[in-house]
Amino acid sequence: MRHPVFLAMLIASPLLAQQLPAPAAPSSGLRPPVADTGVFSPLTLPPATEIRSATGAPGPRYWQQRADYTIKATLDTTAQRLTGSEVIRYTNNSPDTLRFVWMQVDQNLFRPGSVGSLLFGSEDRFGRPGPGDGVEIRSITQAAPPAPAPRPAGKKGVTAPKDKPVPLQSRVDDTMMYVELATPLAPRASTLLEISYAFHVPEHGADRMGRDGSLYEIAQWYPRMAVYDDVRGWNTDQYLGQGEFYLEYGDIDYEITLPAGYIVAGTGTLQNPGEVLTATERSRLAAAIASDSTVAIVTADELASGAARPRRDGVLTWRFHAERVRDVAWAASPDYLWDASGWDGTLAQAYYRPSAVETWRDAARMSRFSILEYSTRWYRYQYPQISAVEGPVSGMEYPMVAMEARSTDGGGLYSVITHEIGHMWYPMMVGSDERRYAWMDEGFNTFINTFSEEEYWKRDDTVDRRSEAGFVTALDQSPAAQSIMTPANRYVGNRNLGSLAYVKPSIMLLALRNKVLGPEVFDHAFREYTRRWAFRHPQPADFFRTMEQVSGRDLSWFWRSFFFTTASLDQSAESIRETADGSSLVSLRNLGTAVMPVELLLTADDGTTNLVKLPVEIWYGGSRYIYRLPSGKHYVAARVNPDGAFPDVNPSNDAWQLPVASTH
Repeated sequence: MRHPVFLAMLIASPLLAQQLPAPAAPSSGLRPPVADTGVFSPLTLPPATEIRSATGAPGPRYWQQRADYTIKATLDTTAQRLTGSEVIRYTNNSPDTLRFVWMQVDQNLFRPGSVGSLLFGSEDRFGRPGPGDGVEIRSITQAAPPAPAPRPAGKKGVTAPKDKPVPLQSRVDDTMMYVELATPLAPRASTLLEISYAFHVPEHGADRMGRDGSLYEIAQWYPRMAVYDDVRGWNTDQYLGQGEFYLEYGDIDYEITLPAGYIVAGTGTLQNPGEVLTATERSRLAAAIASDSTVAIVTADELASGAARPRRDGVLTWRFHAERVRDVAWAASPDYLWDASGWDGTLAQAYYRPSAVETWRDAARMSRFSILEYSTRWYRYQYPQISAVEGPVSGMEYPMVAMEARSTDGGGLYSVITHEIGHMWYPMMVGSDERRYAWMDEGFNTFINTFSEEEYWKRDDTVDRRSEAGFVTALDQSPAAQSIMTPANRYVGNRNLGSLAYVKPSIMLLALRNKVLGPEVFDHAFREYTRRWAFRHPQPADFFRTMEQVSGRDLSWFWRSFFFTTASLDQSAESIRETADGSSLVSLRNLGTAVMPVELLLTADDGTTNLVKLPVEIWYGGSRYIYRLPSGKHYVAARVNPDGAFPDVNPSNDAWQLPVASTH
């Protein structure tokens, strides 16, 4: 039989009451098993397969598609229009035969009446003020690639087909394009797609591209293959402005033809420096890559005199090559100053106009420091260069390109530069789905930015993180509350974007590192996740499983409370009672629906303090826990969460103080 007092204790516990079975209907058979649905119950994740293993690592049959591009584009700065053509070599590594493909045509966000324009007003960061006509697809054809043959040394790019290309039927759906293949693409086979296109460059491209006078920042500028993966098949989430990107990896060769007076910064390695750079600039770049200090590649005097360009009339074509990238982007201006330095064979560069020199004079050093910090702490940077470019975009990242506005102070500029460069790790090298799981992009990056900023400025940002925790808890308890797992396109307002994509994931990862697993264990697991999924497509379950397998800890309670729900954490120190033998009993309560370990600061009557750390498992027994202290001290105060690192919704009940006896 069940003791009635014991049952009453269970029902009084908000953590365990969820686990009580509903009363069973009268039956002559056996009772069905009771489901474990409490906060500590196992977390339901997609089943492990040979593609994605139970350890969180890619399985023995993991596959992903490959997309290699050769792109040729011309920028007409008078008409503010880009005209281009591309050849895509698409390789089907899946076990499926593909009869159609989907492509991203992101410039259609700026077409009048686009879905994104209906969600974000012209004044919004992700809006579309100014003219923009979307992308004009002039032709799409398909051809079988030629048989593999040895290439001449140094030759790159996609080989053109020998057979006559076949025109393809397509259907545009806002920012996605369906393309019916003339010849189905068998598993492990490749095909060539050729596309001709053009678009008007919008002045304000949802703060991800645009133009400012003669300066251009160009991104999402060519039709790109959508991801076909083992989880959802074709990923066709629309680009609406707020959510970002999910793309396949490959090698990309691209060339940009534009007025000869322009300097171009872009993804990849410049292939024709002898044609577009002066001998002096080439010599300085060679010195910069071996230098810890910043080297001026183009100076203000050289811009003014015209010595910065091989010639100033006509047009020049800049050619770049990039390997193992999901995308390419570039910026161009006739007024760019150019600085560079090196770290371990990587070139760290900064491009900025003279009007931004006061803050941007240190940008190359900031870029170098960021590459060094993230490489030594987490995972070695895998690309040959990084370019921080100044322009109208307030902050956006593409492989090897970090776009930032000029900023008003060095502190603000470093914050943006190191954030955008941090994105080279997440999601440029670790290729997560930014549209569906923005926290695996922005949240991971905000987390690693914490260490970069503290190390660069030699400061402790703990106080700032307390205010961030308050921001998160307030939103989590508001009517607009959403979980971290909400897709970016469905966030309610910019405040939820800031919390769910950036701040809350970072705060919770810091808590997991510093309060649950410990820095050494967490860092080892996080590095292993990064190593496993570099240049691959991780899903949330892959991250959760990797962290648990490497740390050796079941973290279902953590992911459930803080990632899948908006459960509230409310820890409280209720009282301290002394027993007859002189020991003290500290009564702790968990009043919320989430759990965390407890950090308990005890103060004795002699003014000494004692910090006690209790594991999360103390809540296995319910919402109240009694902690016994040995005799020897008379404790007069207790406080949980003394450093404010946990996102506690009600700090007012964190502390207990022994009442002062009244005297008459």
